[in-house]
Amino acid sequence: MHITDTEKLHCPYCGECIEIVIDHSVECQEYIEDCQVCCRPITLQVAVEQGVTTVNACSENDII
Repeated sequence: MHITDTEKLHCPYCGECIEIVIDHSVECQEYIEDCQVCCRPITLQVAVEQGVTTVNACSENDII
């Protein structure tokens, strides 16, 4: 498995499909990345367990 990989998800604001880079060397991470289409801040929660990646994308108004 590569250390980095990409995942596709839908922006919680505009609904467009965007691609983010996942760092598989970190098991659990939370960070903010701007949507490549509407430029709004998306809070990303990423978990990597036994080769399975889970991504949760929330807007700033969503309860985490």
